Amino acid sequence: MTDEASDRAETAPSNEAVMGAVIVGVVPDQSTRVLGEGARYARLLGAPLLVVHVDVTRFVTYEDPDGYVHSAPIDLNIAAGEGELAKVTETVTAFLAGHDVDWSIQQLVGDPAMAIKHLAEKIDAKLIVVGTRKRGLGESIREFFTGSVAARLAHRQHRSILVVPLGEPVADDEDIWPGP
Repeated sequence: MTDEASDRAETAPSNEAVMGAVIVGVVPDQSTRVLGEGARYARLLGAPLLVVHVDVTRFVTYEDPDGYVHSAPIDLNIAAGEGELAKVTETVTAFLAGHDVDWSIQQLVGDPAMAIKHLAEKIDAKLIVVGTRKRGLGESIREFFTGSVAARLAHRQHRSILVVPLGEPVADDEDIWPGP
């Protein structure tokens, strides 16, 4: 697959097909709880479900007037995005097989909060669904430098956001971010 062909997600729907959709952000190996909540709200709202995966190893170089997004890899030695999209697609297909919801999947590139925000504006999304981050020192450090996707979305756009907790709840007297 050429770089230009890989820039376009083959499963990406047209904007008209997903107008007013519920957007659910999904990453590989994430709990299907986020996907399930997204599907549930899409059914409740009578909206299509648009599952998005954001390839953080690429960045947007420019966007054509027709909406085609050109991107480039941050590091030429990283080719993780295509493999991650395949994992997400496999998980979504298996999980939604028995669900009565019209869904599609799309890969975005760049900063997750900004990519989801711009897509939500383009399609006039009814709701954005994201999960919390995993617990652990590595995730705490990543969030320190990049910030919470949910928090950044909440401060940068007007749509409702459903943040689905992942993992076990933390007791009131337990540290949210355990040390090493």
